[in-house]
Amino acid sequence: MATAHLACLDGVVGPAADAKIPVTDWGLVRGDGIFEVLRLYDRRPFALEDHLERLQRSADNLRLPLDLDAIRTDVATLLEAAAADEPRGALRIIVTRGGRRILTTETLPQAAPSIALGTVTYAPTRLLDGIKSLSYAPNMLATRIAQLAGHDEALLVTPHGRVLEAPTSSIFWVSGGRLRTPPLEDHILASITRARVLELGDADERPGTLDELLAADEAFLASTTREIQPIAAVDGDALPLGGPVTADLAARLHERILSELA
Repeated sequence: MATAHLACLDGVVGPAADAKIPVTDWGLVRGDGIFEVLRLYDRRPFALEDHLERLQRSADNLRLPLDLDAIRTDVATLLEAAAADEPRGALRIIVTRGGRRILTTETLPQAAPSIALGTVTYAPTRLLDGIKSLSYAPNMLATRIAQLAGHDEALLVTPHGRVLEAPTSSIFWVSGGRLRTPPLEDHILASITRARVLELGDADERPGTLDELLAADEAFLASTTREIQPIAAVDGDALPLGGPVTADLAARLHERILSELA
C-alpha cells in the first residue's frame, strides 16, 4: 500500500498526516469527488497534462467545479517541497464536493516481477462512465475478495464472462500473434497508460472472454504506477511468462515515458 508523505491542501504544504478536511465535506461523506494518480520520476510527473485533461472530464461529467490553474500551481508547489532522494513515487490529486484541493506525494511499493489474478464478478456502473470518482469502494472490495482467496489482485469479469480490467489497471493479452484489450465501450477506464500501450502495440480493442484470456500466449497489466506487469496466473491457472510481446512493450513504454519527461 502506498504511504503519503507531503500534502498540499488548498495551496498549503505540510505533512500529509496533518492535512485535515471537515467531516461535513461530501467527498468524505458521500465519496462525491474526483481524483488522479500520476507516477513521479525523480519528482517529475509523467503525462501531467493528460491527467489534468481527464480530471477536467471527470469534473464536467460529475458537475463538479474545478480550477485547473490552481491545481497546476499546487502541483508545482508540492513537488518543489518534495524530498529529492525518493526515487519511486506518485502524486495523488483529489478534488471534493466541498471544494477542497488535496494533493499528496506517495511512496510506491516495489512491484513484483509478475502477478496472479483472481476473477471477481463485476457489473460496471454506466452513470460513472468517464468519471474517475472517489466512489472506489467496489474496486477496493474486489481486491480484498481476490486476496482473501489467495490471489495478488482482482480481475473484474462481467456476469456474462467478459473480461474488463483490474481494479486499478488495464489488461492486455496476446492471442494468435495479436495484442488484444477490452474496448472502452465495455465501460472500463480510459487509462492514460493504456492509451500509450495502444499506440506502441497496435492492439485490437474488442470484447474478450475469460476462456480467451486463459488460452492466451501471454498477458499483462498496465497502469501508471506499475507500467507493465506480466500476469502469471488467473484463478490458479498458469499463463505463459516471459513472452516477447510483453517484454518488448515494457521496454518501449519505459523508453517512451523517459522521452516524454526529457
